[in-house]
Amino acid sequence: MRKGTKRKAKEVVGKGKAKVEEETPTTEELAKNNGKVVVKRQAKRAKIVKPETETEYFPDRRNLEDLWQEVFPVGTEWDQIDMVYQYKWNFSNLEDAFEEGGELHGQKVYLFGCTEPQLVFFQGQSKVTCIPVVVAVVSPFPPSDKIGINSVQREAEEILPMKQMKMDWVPYIPLEKRESQVERLKSQIFILRCTQRRAGLKHLKLERVKKFEYCLPYFYQPFAEDEFEQSTIVQILFPSEPPVFCEFDWEFDEPEEMADKLIESEELPADKKDEFVEFVKEKVKEGKRSNREAREARKKAIQEMSEEAKAAFQSMKFYKYYPVTSPDAPDVSQVKSPFINRYYGKAHKVF
Repeated sequence: MRKGTKRKAKEVVGKGKAKVEEETPTTEELAKNNGKVVVKRQAKRAKIVKPETETEYFPDRRNLEDLWQEVFPVGTEWDQIDMVYQYKWNFSNLEDAFEEGGELHGQKVYLFGCTEPQLVFFQGQSKVTCIPVVVAVVSPFPPSDKIGINSVQREAEEILPMKQMKMDWVPYIPLEKRESQVERLKSQIFILRCTQRRAGLKHLKLERVKKFEYCLPYFYQPFAEDEFEQSTIVQILFPSEPPVFCEFDWEFDEPEEMADKLIESEELPADKKDEFVEFVKEKVKEGKRSNREAREARKKAIQEMSEEAKAAFQSMKFYKYYPVTSPDAPDVSQVKSPFINRYYGKAHKVF
């Protein structure tokens, strides 16, 4: 009996947990309800329905989306660099070039950037805009480890090691591989990068700061005769009061005739004619000597070059990429040019 009682007691307790608890009615309550037992139950809680929110979708980032931004815009003035990124330029043409069937697919590529100031129309107005451009060099080895520094304001051209200007070729890591260890990756894309911090420019001399703005990616092609090897023009800066500046072409000009013209136009004092003629003749000798030395240096470079290097130079290709047309940036389709710079010359193809 005791055992059965205990089981029933447990069942009651169990039922009490599973069901709504029932209260024992008092004598007064039985009387009020004509002896009927009225079971009081707790009121059910109202079910709160959460409002459905629309799922927000973000477009997946493209694997090479930031490639053009990672490439340093060589030769751009420091105070203009931020202006380059004021628009959302679209370089999907450069990204597509690395896909199957693209110009750069499966190739070892070296990329450098530059900017081209052009008058373009955007959102109802025309203004001069720094257009970012990316040049791709298809080559099995770096096209150069040097930087050229030249400008109208500088007397002479300088060819310096890239590292002296804090620039170097570094591997570009696509977004999907950013978590991997760099040394384990076999990158086929290399970009020209500059490690000079803009915050540190205030500690540099003005001449040093300006050097960055006069930089041009340097390239020497031994199999193509340089235009300066063939040039017959020399720049004349004759020291007088005021100085006489002119160009002299030794194929078409004569020193005496040029002196007479300058005297006639009152640019050269008459008593300086003989001195001017000798000065011009000396400059012509220097120009011819420079051309001869350049040709000899090019021939020597070819002779000392391995067959593998010769084949690489002869198969090297340059591709120039402009931003594609998009509603977020000016249309640059009418201002494209194949010219890269005085060292690289023209691109084999422009996109």
